[in-house]
Formats: sequence, structure tokens, C-alpha cells
Amino acid sequence: MATNDSPKTVVFDLGGVLIDWNPRYLYRTIFDDAAAMERFLADVATGEWNEKFDAGRPMDEGIAELLALHPHLDVPLRAWKTRWIEMIKGPIHGTVEILDELAARGTHLVALTNWSVETLPLVRHDPGYPFFDQFEKVYVSGELQLIKPDPRIFAHVEADLGKAPDRLVFIDDNPANVAAATARGWIAHRFTDPGILRDFLIGQDLLARAA
Repeated sequence: MATNDSPKTVVFDLGGVLIDWNPRYLYRTIFDDAAAMERFLADVATGEWNEKFDAGRPMDEGIAELLALHPHLDVPLRAWKTRWIEMIKGPIHGTVEILDELAARGTHLVALTNWSVETLPLVRHDPGYPFFDQFEKVYVSGELQLIKPDPRIFAHVEADLGKAPDRLVFIDDNPANVAAATARGWIAHRFTDPGILRDFLIGQDLLARAA
């Protein structure tokens, strides 16, 4: 049963908060023309298309769908899966430091991420990302077949943790996700910078102010 007097749980998004993901890291090596790359990402391999992978759609299926429409884009479309790891630059170290400090203070930590079940293991089991061990649970949209900002994914986390909404402190870089969490009564922060995040967590009495 959710209670309003339990310790706060901090819920971290992954991509854009703890992990630097951007498809441009890959596609700058494939396209010679930056404008052509941006057209590809805006009109072909769109955010909406990628969200379907986050919701559980098999990547081969989604890529085949676009190949039928854009056969001349065979190389960049297939690279979305075969070279996906090149979209990752690495951890966002300032945020990882904050996560480690929270863990050292005994803070209850979980992650809630929109991510494909096919690609998350490439990072989750990489020794370069040991911070995954700090999380009691990692809620993955591709496993739940629900994606943020759908209210049902937030409801699932509440029920699974047995936490009242005001005991959940949510950190995400996507404004729509932050708004959806706030609408449910979560304490939500839109991530833009580790320093600003630190100040927010100090304000929540989750981190100590530097002496």
C-alpha cells in the first residue's frame, strides 16, 4: 500500500540524463552533408518511429518498413540497429557523480527509461556503465510495452514500488515526461545540467549542501 510518509525514491531517466545518447554521433560518420543527415532524422528515422522500438516493436520490422519506402537509404537505415552503439557517447559524468552520492547516502534509487529491449543490454551490461548497480530496479518501456509520457507507466511504477506519488522524485530531460509525472503528483525536475540538478536535490533534502 502506498503511504505518504515513506522515504523518497529518486527515479532517474537514462538517456539524456545519465547516458549521452544522440543518433547524430553515428550519422555524422555516415552522411557527408549535415543537411541531408538532418532531413533523414526529421523525415525518415523520426522520433516517432524510434519510439515504437521503445514501446516493444522489433527493430528489424521497423527498419524493413522504411526500407520498402526508401530503398536508397539502405545503409543509414540498417545502421540504426547494426551500429546503434555508436549513438552513445558515454556516461554523463556529472550526473553519475550525483547518483553515486545519493547511493552513498542510502537513497532508494530506481530508473525509468524509454528504451528498446534490443539495445539497452548493450549499455546495461557494459563495464563502462557500472552505475546500473546503484538501481534497485530499472523499468524499461520496451519490457512494459508502455512509454513515457503515458500515465499508465507512471502508475505502474507507483504500484510496483508501493509509493505515494509525492514520495517519488523524478529526473528526466523530456518536458512532456516531466509534465506527465507532475500531473500525477510526482516531484519532477527537468534535467538540463548536473549542477542545476544538484541544487534541486539539495532543495529536496536528498543531498547535503557543500560546506
